[in-house]
Amino acid sequence: MEVIILKSDNKFIEHKTNPQKHSVNDNENHEYAELIVVKPIGYPFEFNILDGELKITNSTLFEEYAREQWLGLLVRESAYLFDQKIIPDYGFEIITAKPDNSIISEKTRIKIITDEMDSNDNDKIKSNVLLSDIVGQNNAKLKIKVIMKYLEDPEIFGSWAPKNILFYGVPGTGKTMLVKALANELNVPLYLIKATSLIGEHVGDGSSKIHELFKKASVNSPSIIFIDEIDAIALHREYQSLRGDVSEVVNSLLTEMDGIIENENVITIAATNNPTSLDYAIRSRFEEEIEFKLPDDNERLLIIEKNLQTMPLDYDLNLEKIVMLTKGLSGRDIREKILKTSLHNAISNDCDLITMDNIDYALKSIKTKNKDVKGMFE
Repeated sequence: MEVIILKSDNKFIEHKTNPQKHSVNDNENHEYAELIVVKPIGYPFEFNILDGELKITNSTLFEEYAREQWLGLLVRESAYLFDQKIIPDYGFEIITAKPDNSIISEKTRIKIITDEMDSNDNDKIKSNVLLSDIVGQNNAKLKIKVIMKYLEDPEIFGSWAPKNILFYGVPGTGKTMLVKALANELNVPLYLIKATSLIGEHVGDGSSKIHELFKKASVNSPSIIFIDEIDAIALHREYQSLRGDVSEVVNSLLTEMDGIIENENVITIAATNNPTSLDYAIRSRFEEEIEFKLPDDNERLLIIEKNLQTMPLDYDLNLEKIVMLTKGLSGRDIREKILKTSLHNAISNDCDLITMDNIDYALKSIKTKNKDVKGMFE
C-alpha cells in the first residue's frame, strides 16, 4: 500500500536539523524501543507552499530515513515526532511504542500507517466468544494455550515461537469459534478471512491482497490471521490447472508464512475441511495440524445444556434421548438445525414450552434434507 504524506515545493532549500524536545541525555535510564508505529498527522499550521503529494512506496527505506533522524529520541504513545529533513515540521503521531516511554535505537523497527489503512480494516473483527464457550477439542485448546503464552510474552520463546497452525475437520466443529475466543481472551486484533476473498479478478490481485493482509496484521501486532477454507487458494498441484493464478497465490502465501517478510507477533491459523486437497508446499509450512472432531455423548449433552440456558422459551425435554438422537451431528448442527428449528416450531404453534414433539419435527426436517441431497445426482 502507498503511504500518502504532503510534500513541499522547497526541494533545494537546506534545512538544519534541530533536536526535538523529547530527546534524552545518555545517562537517563530508559529502555530501547523495539517497535514504534506512527501515523501521519500533518503540519501544525497552514501555509501556501504545498502543491501535491509525496508517495512513500518503499516502507523499508522510510524506516531507515525515519530511524536515522529520530535516533536517540524518547517516544511514548500519543506523543508526536516531527520530520526535520525533506518536509520540516511535518508531524507524526506515535500510535504504538513498545515498550512505552523508551528510546529509539538503531534496532528499533518503525512502521507507518494511514487513515486509508485504518478504514480498510473491514476484515478486522471483534467477538464476545470465550474459551469457556468451546466444548471439547482439547488438543486445539492446548495449542491455543501456547499461542496465548507467546502473545503475552513473546521474548521467552525467541526463535521457537508458534507461527503457522492448521485446523481441519468437518464443518461446524468449532474451528472459527475457537479462533474468535482466542482473539477475544487476549484482546488482540483478529483478521478473519474467507480464502475466496483473496482471489482477485486479474493476475497479481491475489498476491497483492495476501501481502496487504499480512502487512496490516504486522502493523497491528500482536495479532491473529485466520484464513478459512484455505484449500480455495492453496490447491494441490494436480488441481492447479483449474485456475491460472493459483501458483502466484501459493507463492505469495509461502513468502508470508516463511517469514521472508518479517511478521513478528503475527500468528497465522488456517482451516480446511480436507487437508489432503492442500498444496504440499503450503501444508508443509504448518508446524502442527490439529483435527477438530465431532462431539461425543458427554460433549453433545454439554452443548445442549449450554444452548438451552439462553432459550427464550421454557422447555420440557429428555436430554439423554436428544443426545442419542443427535449422534454424528456437529455442535453447530445441534444448535442451528435441532434446537433453533425446535424453538421456531414451538413459537409458530403458539406453544409456551419446547417439547420433544418440537425436537422430533427438527430431526425429521434434517432427515428430509439429507435424503434430498443424497439423491440429488442419482
